[in-house]
Amino acid sequence: MDALDLARWQFGVTTVYHFLFVPLTIGLGVYVAGLQTAWHRTGREHYLRLTRFFGKLFLINFAMGVVTGIVQEFQFGMNWSEYSTFVGDVFGAPLALEALLAFFLESTFLGLWIFGWDRLPKRVHLACLWAAVIGSNLSAYFILAANAWMKHPVGYEVVDGRARMTDLWAVLTNSTALAQVPHVVAASFVVAGGFVLAVIGYRVLRERGLGVLPGRRARTVTAGDATTPMRRLPDMWRTALRAALVMTAIAGAVVAGTGDLSGRLLHEQQPMKLAAAEGLRHDTAGAPFSIAPGVEVPGLLSLLAAHDPAATVQGVDDIQARYEKAFGPADYTPNLPVVFWSFRVMINFGMATVGLSVLGLWLTRKRRGRRAGQHAGQGEPVPAWFARLCVLALPLPATAIIAGWLLSEIGRQPWTVQGELMTAASVSPGVSLTEVAITLAVFTVLYGVLALAEGALLLRHVKAGPELPAPAPGPAAAVPPARAEETRLTPTLMY
Repeated sequence: MDALDLARWQFGVTTVYHFLFVPLTIGLGVYVAGLQTAWHRTGREHYLRLTRFFGKLFLINFAMGVVTGIVQEFQFGMNWSEYSTFVGDVFGAPLALEALLAFFLESTFLGLWIFGWDRLPKRVHLACLWAAVIGSNLSAYFILAANAWMKHPVGYEVVDGRARMTDLWAVLTNSTALAQVPHVVAASFVVAGGFVLAVIGYRVLRERGLGVLPGRRARTVTAGDATTPMRRLPDMWRTALRAALVMTAIAGAVVAGTGDLSGRLLHEQQPMKLAAAEGLRHDTAGAPFSIAPGVEVPGLLSLLAAHDPAATVQGVDDIQARYEKAFGPADYTPNLPVVFWSFRVMINFGMATVGLSVLGLWLTRKRRGRRAGQHAGQGEPVPAWFARLCVLALPLPATAIIAGWLLSEIGRQPWTVQGELMTAASVSPGVSLTEVAITLAVFTVLYGVLALAEGALLLRHVKAGPELPAPAPGPAAAVPPARAEETRLTPTLMY
């Protein structure tokens, strides 16, 4: 193993770790903003409690995303200076827009939202959260536009060995970016939906005195549960659950639609990645889609790639021969097993998450008649087995989106910029194997500590549950004026 291999491992590991927090931040921010909007419009207390409960989890995750994202910038200078030199003039504009416009909007208004409880008018406070959420999505757009340029470079020319941008609009409206941005953002909503479902499933089980595994009982009861009669909160959790189920199902449909568009673009722009994802060795008319090794659907790959079941799809070996003629002798084939299985993990785990949301929508639908002594039209309660399934399915959407990232980035190898700059020519020439190994070890230990801290904080707040509503004071138990503030759902209990 040389410095190049270890530098690739380091960037892959740190980026995957960072990417665990980014999708959850994007999707969970929209979910929390939707809950606060519902509270603003209806005035119902349970929406406020849900906003503050999931708002805690959103802020913990946001902080971790910011901290882990900073490391990426240092790696560009330390390990990938040749890459930075080549792409710097192109990446400067979108990344500057991301920092000065999107991140500034996101961080500023998020700060106002955090400290604006009981200080800002309700409408202004809500607008601050939506501004922060819009900033998060704009940030994703600019970063993904830069990433899409690496896969399909447009609006540039090469001068003295460096890419110089000639058309910013072409970079920002790159066809690959226009397909990739909604695909990744929608997948982020699926990740957030899966996270919310797991949290709600855990809370439903806990408030019923049940454990996550069948036959197990909850070992401890939080202070909030101790003062709350059993099953006092099913309506609140059902409302939160339905919102998460709808978000996940709709986002899953968008992921499928934009995934189809991305597949057609791969056929035109990155045929090697498409061939590697399908394990297709030679150019094939009416190419089959491989569900698993040895299990194929005839003509389906051609239909998906070109909307023509008889279209020819290029194969790995034939593309390799053409690239050797165009770019010179080299290995232009990515890691086939990783690309092949990443594609299937992405699809299968993503479909499983969306299927879970569709099942949940059916289980919690409104009844047409009466059952179990409850009124007609009331929603079905959340079954314990479905709550357990939501908790156990927590890793599925995160694994799916990570697999999608591996497919996207490893499938582009050996290029960092498709057709222009190879990975072997992108690494810093003066970095030694020892130096990369030391920084990789430091990052591994640091990220391990951060992971433990993140997990402990999230688990602590999920176990604590939402804040209890203030008890209505009776005529014999009036609240002293000096202590009236303690009975409110104050933001100091959250942040």
